[in-house]
Amino acid sequence: MNNLNSNGSLVFFCGKMGAGKSTLARKLSQELNAILLSEDAWLSALYPGEIRAFEDYLQYSSRLKPLLKTHVRAILRSGTSVVMDFPANTRKQRAWFKEICLNEEIPHRMIYLNIADETCLQQIAKRRETHPERTRFDTEDVFRQVTKFFEPPSAEEGFTVEIVH
Repeated sequence: MNNLNSNGSLVFFCGKMGAGKSTLARKLSQELNAILLSEDAWLSALYPGEIRAFEDYLQYSSRLKPLLKTHVRAILRSGTSVVMDFPANTRKQRAWFKEICLNEEIPHRMIYLNIADETCLQQIAKRRETHPERTRFDTEDVFRQVTKFFEPPSAEEGFTVEIVH
């Protein structure tokens, strides 16, 4: 039983496309007995077939965040930990996580998967084989487009960062 007087912990991830964020999120949620929230699962359930381009992803993803911020805070305040498979790959994306945990003094871990581009591309190729529905988005061109926006976390952002190589 959870102690209602203490907050759960928030775990979230920073890493390029194909770095292994979703795989690690699933593993940690089981190890920590935490709730797993997956952006991909929410988006595919709420907007089936509507995300056809990166711009669509940005639009629909931004619709989730206000609702989820309140929801995640409530879960954390109940003493239950949450693993979020949502990207924290830019300062703007991390600002949203900051609103959830730092402003509320909720314990957190940002796991930065600092993985080489070549490894990410190999993992993306494997993912196309196991998830053919992702073939349109899991390409080297999309990887290069998305990677242009990637910003590694910095100390001045204030997060507790664990780096995985």
